[in-house]
Amino acid sequence: MVQKNQSSATEFLLLGLSESPEQQPLLFGIFLALYLVTMLGNLLIILAIGSDPHLHTPMYFFLANLSLADASFSSTTVPKMLVNIQTHSQTISYGGCLAQMHLFMTFGALDDFLLGVMAYDRYVAICRPLHYSTLMSPLVCMLLRAACWVLTNLAALLHTLLMARLSFCADNTIHHFFWDMVPLLQLSCSDTSINQVALFAVGSMILTGPLSLIMLSYARIISSILRVPSASGRHKAFSTCGSHLTVVFWFYGTAIGVYLCPPSSHSRGEDRLVAVFYTVVTPMLNPFIYSLRNKDMKVALSRLLAIHTLSSQGL
Repeated sequence: MVQKNQSSATEFLLLGLSESPEQQPLLFGIFLALYLVTMLGNLLIILAIGSDPHLHTPMYFFLANLSLADASFSSTTVPKMLVNIQTHSQTISYGGCLAQMHLFMTFGALDDFLLGVMAYDRYVAICRPLHYSTLMSPLVCMLLRAACWVLTNLAALLHTLLMARLSFCADNTIHHFFWDMVPLLQLSCSDTSINQVALFAVGSMILTGPLSLIMLSYARIISSILRVPSASGRHKAFSTCGSHLTVVFWFYGTAIGVYLCPPSSHSRGEDRLVAVFYTVVTPMLNPFIYSLRNKDMKVALSRLLAIHTLSSQGL
């Protein structure tokens, strides 16, 4: 049994989404299904883009990276929750907590940055088509991806180091299904003012920075599209952006609600419900949004599945 009232807790209890034993098998089945769909959908997106030469463009390069980030993002929380349900154990070590938080923040912020880069790519493609090959060259794409990885890891490292300095000596029970910063700061018996300032400051930059880039890019895009004389031309231009905008609204709506609103403005149940949407549902829906609304992705996925079918039949 985990000891309380000690100088620093070495283990924590993750209570999950429900404390009712009767609901655990149902939750296990639902989240196992959601996780498998998430992994399969994002893997298909990556394989379809990698196997189709027509999709070897900057837009699909970043889409493949977004699918990788989504799969990794979901994998930082859901497998641990499934293991806890299956083994009837709610404990997670302090080291495991820090590792989970670091990876969670890295891949969550990476999603954010990639959405911003994808908006910039659409801006260049629509508003500056003659300079597209230069502004979005393979080297530039690689540098943009590297910058996303470096910045997100630095932000996650900062929060991890700040969290590691705190003591948790009063209570080690986390009313959540993963080790998130907001409920953890509420448990600490140390002064968390620096952590709260860093959470708001860095969180604001991570969320509002790419969001500002997205809004600016789409303001220019919409302005350019409205000047297109033909209705078919406007529809084609808008269709290339519709999937991305759908993901942007879904992602930012939930993330801002959790990390930029005061903790007192929402209950534990609301926190956990919103967290399910941006940690599980959003990574699962992204492949469907991009594939169902994108003709090129539909063709590539059809080819990939056809090749797999022929291979399984030995043809």
